[in-house]
Amino acid sequence: MTLVRSAQPHDDEIEGLRARLTGLESALDERAAEVARAKSDLEAFRIRYRQDVGRLHEELDDLERAIAEAELGELSKRVEKGDGEPAAPPVDAPPSEQPPKYTSDAVRRLFRDVAKTIHPDLARDESTRDRRHALMAEANRAYALGDEDRLRWVLQAWERSPEAVQDSAPDATRLRLTRRIEQLEDELKACDTDLAALRESALWQLKALVDEAAAQGRDLVADAVRRLKRDIMAARNRLDAMQWHP
Repeated sequence: MTLVRSAQPHDDEIEGLRARLTGLESALDERAAEVARAKSDLEAFRIRYRQDVGRLHEELDDLERAIAEAELGELSKRVEKGDGEPAAPPVDAPPSEQPPKYTSDAVRRLFRDVAKTIHPDLARDESTRDRRHALMAEANRAYALGDEDRLRWVLQAWERSPEAVQDSAPDATRLRLTRRIEQLEDELKACDTDLAALRESALWQLKALVDEAAAQGRDLVADAVRRLKRDIMAARNRLDAMQWHP
């Protein structure tokens, strides 16, 4: 009689975690692609709007400044102040920037501990090496600023990461999967935050108006170009009339 070994309860749990991880990885790929498309579309619209409308706004602004100067007369003809007038009060010097922090012995010791723990040379695979590289770069920046709190954050970020769990025992595997799931959930939230920020921007709202009008057969950008060209022509004619001396 052959005895069949039944699956351990933790085996089912680990398989469930792996399934959850696979689903999150797929969702993150889709969400990251959505954010990338949104950024690409918005940048393309920004370039088009800048080329078609922005440069005309700048030209009109230049003309309006020239008109204002012409109304006030040439700056060089203004009457200079006499020697007897009191001198202008000295301009207060701008406040000095906050002095850089000096690296203390505590920061040096903490940095050595961080480097010994997360150095990329300790990595066992490429994914872990990439994670170590990113944290090590952050640690170098914190050390350069003498930021002890940031160094502690780097160390804690590593200690909470799935890569920090090296054992292959079931409990370690479960912990590693759980931590990776938490990472993916945080990355999904970050993608949602990025997408929400894009959609709340003035440029996105302008693009939405343009797209909505285009669906109705109207080109708001072309309309804006026509209005600006008309205003530019009127401003140029006005400036020419002010500068004309028979």
